[in-house]
Amino acid sequence: MPHIPALHDAYQAQARIKPLIWQTPVIASPVLAEKTGAAQIHLKLECLQKTGSFKVRGAANKILSLSGEERKKGVITFSTGNHGKAVAYVAGQAGLKSVVCLSEHVAAYRVAMIKALGAEVSLKGHSQDEAEKNYQLLMASRGLVPVVPFDDPKIIAGQGTIALEILSKLPDTDVLVIQLSGGGLLAGMAMVAKSINPRIHVVGLSLEQSPAMLESLKAGRPVQVPEKDSLADSLLGGIGFDNQYTLPMVEKFADEHLLISENEIKDGMFHIFDKHRLIVEGGAAVGIAALLNQKINVKGKKVVALLSGSTINADEYIRIIQGRLPRGAKQ
Repeated sequence: MPHIPALHDAYQAQARIKPLIWQTPVIASPVLAEKTGAAQIHLKLECLQKTGSFKVRGAANKILSLSGEERKKGVITFSTGNHGKAVAYVAGQAGLKSVVCLSEHVAAYRVAMIKALGAEVSLKGHSQDEAEKNYQLLMASRGLVPVVPFDDPKIIAGQGTIALEILSKLPDTDVLVIQLSGGGLLAGMAMVAKSINPRIHVVGLSLEQSPAMLESLKAGRPVQVPEKDSLADSLLGGIGFDNQYTLPMVEKFADEHLLISENEIKDGMFHIFDKHRLIVEGGAAVGIAALLNQKINVKGKKVVALLSGSTINADEYIRIIQGRLPRGAKQ
């Protein structure tokens, strides 16, 4: 029976990773609260986290838990970008060698960021699933220690520390709005939130372009879905056919699931900049997108949405924002 992460694992992770992360701010969004009828809406700014996303939490918890023998071997992972950056950063801080396997669809600037942090990058395949196959081959042939992106108790517990921070500041939170891809983030945050207050309503947000977890939940087993290009490329990818942790945990802890469209993601990114002067990647904007489009009933509720990351380059960001300018405005 696999060890399913519990609240005490998140508290242990919080102490373990403290030297390598920032406790990110939580800010109010009165405009969103007024628009939706919520009592309060707050935004948890993991877009300001070290390496540019929440992923450093799970990566730090996993790598700092390795034995001396495991550290000597070095670590390997596969990623759509943010987890790779996190592993490269933490491995560098801990003095370990690291290898990051990416698909050829990962944006060049993300590849460059990972290399700049000292990791060896292996580019192969046209999807996250194909990058994972490359990772498995290299892991076996080179004897490297795996640091998977989501389906690992240490990764899940590390991501759960976000909910510990939120609830320490906002203990009367009613609703958590959380990104859902491989499920490590939602599994960790929801497990912590429900352990502290079972009445908290957890909403998982998947991409219309790649709802792998949602389709797996419907099927009752991991399934593969076609992977299409998305503004929220950090949320692309499958959940792994040998998934042990995130699928059952998401099934247990998530109360509601929604699909977010590409146009809604654009709306969310534009709103965050327009009202809060924050630049975020597409995946970070899905919670704002759901609230803006009133997909969640939050009337009278106290809500926290996660802004999960800011890994986007200037050209891409400008192109997306220009696409949201009012008709007739100069491009």
